[in-house]
Amino acid sequence: MKETIYITGHKNPDSDSICSALSYAEFKNGSGHINAIPVRLGKINRETKFILDYFEVEAPKMLETIRLSVEDLDFDKIAPITPDISFRMALEIMKKNNLNSIPVVGDKEELLGIVTISDIIQSYIDVWDNTILGKSNTPIDNIIDTLSAEAIHIPENIKEFKGKLLVLAMEPATVKEYIDTDDIVICGNRKDIQNSAIKKDISLMIVTGNLQIESDIITRAKENNIAIIKTPHDTFTTSRLIPQSIPVNHVMTKKNLVVFDLDDLVDDVRSKMSQTRYRSYPVINNTNQVVGLISRYHLISSKKKKIILVDHNERSQSIDGLEEAEILEIIDHHRVADVFTGTPIYFRNEPVGSTATVIASIFFENGRRPSKKTAGLLAAAIISDTLLFRSPTATSTDKVMLKRLEKIADLDVDQFAMDMFKEGTSLTGKTPTELISEDFKIFTIDEDKIGIAQVYTMDPESLKDMKSDLLSLMKDRIRNEGYSTFIVMLTDIFKQASEMIVVGENKDLIAKSFGKTIENNSFYAKGVLSRKKQVVPPIMNAITNIEEL
Repeated sequence: MKETIYITGHKNPDSDSICSALSYAEFKNGSGHINAIPVRLGKINRETKFILDYFEVEAPKMLETIRLSVEDLDFDKIAPITPDISFRMALEIMKKNNLNSIPVVGDKEELLGIVTISDIIQSYIDVWDNTILGKSNTPIDNIIDTLSAEAIHIPENIKEFKGKLLVLAMEPATVKEYIDTDDIVICGNRKDIQNSAIKKDISLMIVTGNLQIESDIITRAKENNIAIIKTPHDTFTTSRLIPQSIPVNHVMTKKNLVVFDLDDLVDDVRSKMSQTRYRSYPVINNTNQVVGLISRYHLISSKKKKIILVDHNERSQSIDGLEEAEILEIIDHHRVADVFTGTPIYFRNEPVGSTATVIASIFFENGRRPSKKTAGLLAAAIISDTLLFRSPTATSTDKVMLKRLEKIADLDVDQFAMDMFKEGTSLTGKTPTELISEDFKIFTIDEDKIGIAQVYTMDPESLKDMKSDLLSLMKDRIRNEGYSTFIVMLTDIFKQASEMIVVGENKDLIAKSFGKTIENNSFYAKGVLSRKKQVVPPIMNAITNIEEL
């Protein structure tokens, strides 16, 4: 079985994050030994959607947490049983599969209850009621199967087994005193006893020892709508076996069931199990259908999910539950931050303009050629992250890689870039909340938590009417989420400049670090395009220096 590995970029993913995850998954899957699954941690933005649609690639699936869920465990995938199955059959199924309990389902595979070996054994020991077959609505098929019997006559409209269960081991005259209408009788081949039972209008006659039944007895049974079966077992064995034909519906637990969903987190499951004493628990899917059983053993034997991080190495930007996963690799082009690993890993971090550049290099270094679609994704990510080499983060390596990729993808880079930026920077229909959330990152500098959102646009004037709403929303984020400072960069790609909107305790200090004075919570920074290279470093220096003083 192939090992499953998740590959993910950061929260609020940009094009480089999404395209890098998709592309690196193709590279890893090329080995044939693993199942690399690209995932995303947030909504796809307009630019990225344009890229995926252009190259006809599906977006990675959304993954909210890397914490283990029930679905990740190797729980018992046993088929459930129906409520009419006999005790005997249920026990055989549990013994065969080494189970202590088994779920019971309805016609649509929905959970009705659960039956345990203890339930069945206890009920069997406690059976002193000779009307139990009727009270439990035991079907004739269960009786036939349990006794390995042959059906001699089964009426089309069979009577209900609402009478007593009797063994007819007495004289005919005595039999008449004990037997009543609708009783179930166990007998041998004494014709006089059989006739007496039929005269009393019983519901079922069970003849033991595979003994021959006279034709006139069968005829009379048919005339009186009485069922007749014969079993190879002797009378004692038959009387011992017949309670095992009772359907599990009679003893199964139906109320206050402890059930787990496939998406329940293992931590929550462990906590709930600690409060109960059951050996195993049903697992259901999102349509309430039973898919198996889970026990404490499965929690003990569970393994961590494996993950590869691309385009980030900060815990605050990564997936929820990262500390519970096994990080195998990190491929990035940002500063080294605070992701910790328990063992040495493959960590590749290069000072280039895009993680896609690093991944393209990995393809070529290993003598691999990305597919046409993947080459297009990598090229688009490089164009996006370097702003077609307008960003100061762009390097000669980015340019070399883009040249190689555009040939494989058969891409007109200039035209594609224009169309992509036009679509990606369109602000039509966007709300202030969307603007500050789509490309947002958190940076921790000493004890200061700084949020920086970047909005690319070809028409910065269109944002003027939103500015007051943006400021109000930014102040709310500071209040509610504990940021010391919140910054929104309104970046004009073609003028190669950004308006810096700043809210928080460090706003004057930040403006000063760029040699500017803040007015109405903003200042204009010519030539500033890169959050990573041109914004974070001067802010870090300014805050660090002031704290040292």
